[in-house]
Amino acid sequence: MTGDGRVYLRHPARSDRDEFTALMRVSREFHAPWATAPVDDERFAAYLADSRRADFEALLLCRREDDAILGFFNLSQIVRRRLQSAYLGYAVGQPFAGQGYMREGIELVLLHAFSNLRLHRIEANIQPGNAASLALAARAGFRREGFSPRYLKIGGQWRDHERWAVLA
Repeated sequence: MTGDGRVYLRHPARSDRDEFTALMRVSREFHAPWATAPVDDERFAAYLADSRRADFEALLLCRREDDAILGFFNLSQIVRRRLQSAYLGYAVGQPFAGQGYMREGIELVLLHAFSNLRLHRIEANIQPGNAASLALAARAGFRREGFSPRYLKIGGQWRDHERWAVLA
């Protein structure tokens, strides 16, 4: 899953464990309270197991010049048949934030989701205070569809989310 820009997407592998978990540990405070990510061997193993399910597509965002892992995108709860939809989750590693990598990456994810996976709808649920994530979704063509109070439990707390979606 490549493009012509600075980044490319690929599926995670067992050999990514150390680099990925180190990046997520360094980024833990940066991600809080917006997201949680695998920070140890056990959680990374669970993430890899999830990535093998038919309803889950895990994608690592990597920098072309040195193959460094910059962050990730997950398409989860992929539903086929009449719905052809998925939920999108994402996070960038703190050292790589604000450099436009996620903007390039989300374009590749949507191209992959709509062309290769043949999905019709991608939904992203974003906490109202997460300005960077809201801006990323809006720039990628997502539209705000609604508000879901106490929608998702993150970091042990039920958190409100805005519901954003984009169609093929």
